Amino acid sequence: MMQKKPFGEKHIIILGGGTAGWMAASLFDQAWGADGARITLIESAEIDTIGVGEGSTPYLRQFFRTLNIPENEWMPACNATYKCGIRFPGWSGKPGFESYFHPFFSELDQDTGYAFFHNCALRRGGIDVPVNPDRFFVSAQLAAQHKSPVAGDGLRHTPDYGYHFDAGLLGAFLKKRAEARGINHRIDTVERVAQDESGDITALHLKDGGSVDGDLFIDCTGFAALMIQKSLGERFVSYGDVLFNDRAVALASPLNPAEGLPSETVSTALGHGWAWKIPLTTRFGNGYVYSSAHIDESTAEDALRRHLGPAAKGGEARHLKMRVGRVENHWQKNCLAVGLSQGFIEPLEATALMLVQLTIEKFIQMYGEGDYTSRHQPAFNQRINMFFDGIRDYIVTHYKINGRNDSDYWIENRDNPHISDRLAELLAVWDGGGDFETLLDRYGDALIYLRPSWYAILAGMGRFPSHATSAPAKTPIAPMHQIHDLHTEALAYFPDHRDHLARMYPF
Repeated sequence: MMQKKPFGEKHIIILGGGTAGWMAASLFDQAWGADGARITLIESAEIDTIGVGEGSTPYLRQFFRTLNIPENEWMPACNATYKCGIRFPGWSGKPGFESYFHPFFSELDQDTGYAFFHNCALRRGGIDVPVNPDRFFVSAQLAAQHKSPVAGDGLRHTPDYGYHFDAGLLGAFLKKRAEARGINHRIDTVERVAQDESGDITALHLKDGGSVDGDLFIDCTGFAALMIQKSLGERFVSYGDVLFNDRAVALASPLNPAEGLPSETVSTALGHGWAWKIPLTTRFGNGYVYSSAHIDESTAEDALRRHLGPAAKGGEARHLKMRVGRVENHWQKNCLAVGLSQGFIEPLEATALMLVQLTIEKFIQMYGEGDYTSRHQPAFNQRINMFFDGIRDYIVTHYKINGRNDSDYWIENRDNPHISDRLAELLAVWDGGGDFETLLDRYGDALIYLRPSWYAILAGMGRFPSHATSAPAKTPIAPMHQIHDLHTEALAYFPDHRDHLARMYPF
């Protein structure tokens, strides 16, 4: 049991670097550094970081705001670009739904978004009206034209947006900043984790000699989960019954300046998984996320190279293993697991760093509210599990409602009976023409994703009755010409993506 101690005397030990470790160090320092808390980050020179993700949700903007780091400071250091959302080609195959865009909803979409929801209700009722989300959300139009989501002067509202970046460079940027702020950084390898009779961790014994005593221990050791699982024995809850993918192969490819600089992630469905394409200022990051139960490494790499075509020539592939799921308790004894040590969900919606950030922020909040004891530990673990399980359900939805028949992989995903009761109810109510709005309200925060995201995926993949009739006379339907004109007017305020970044920093 964690005991109360004057906060200025506490020593926080972060084991493991990478983006997760340095995000933790940065946020703890911002919250508690002025109170006198000491922070030490220990990482091994013998262990590589994974660095799978190179994209974010809009939530990462809050991280940089909290640390008072402007975009023109960190983005050049990380070869970063803006992200308007994610495009999903090839998941459905239904005519008119061959591709859809998952937008970041904003104030600019208030009127057109409600028109989209209205048309979806009509289409669920069997009336043939436009329902592809791309036509209703300004971020989809920005991405289609390779525009920046940051508007020039004269526009009252700006869309929400995320980022693409080199994860290794982001970790290095945060490391340099943290060291400059006085965070202690040690390069060493832990050989033994010492615990007292209650199970609390007391010290880390190091390979190069000596030990480091601490009060809070933050496990950022990746899939090794050195403290949270190997020392504390925390149980792992696998998502493997609903998320089949457990491998990835990554490969960089060059930019083509003649094609402009995209401001979207593209996640293309392939034969046994999906391929990401992420634009940085120096290259494209590409990868194929797949199930090792269906294809092997060599087959996956060949499929990715075929998908990329000549752009893949000469590129060195990197193969990765993924353990999909989460620990049962993320905060156990005096140890908090952050990043891959606490769990992992495939990067289909780029949620990895959002989960890191939410875990750290919620811990800072609830640890403080509990007078710096473990008083709120059960409520904290319940909250973080809700985040993981809610994201899991949204990711599973992509597979459950897919329209592909080109491999057993896709058919098995669609026929998989092991989805959560909550997701089963959501799909049943949507398909049956029931009150979907009330159901979304009932589940509330537990869904993690908001109304626009659920409508975007279900409508974007054509989850509607197969037969539809023309709208009866006087049926109120979304005025598509007006929506087009609104978007055309708004788009004039947004610069070309490449031009905008080039004004921020040369590349």
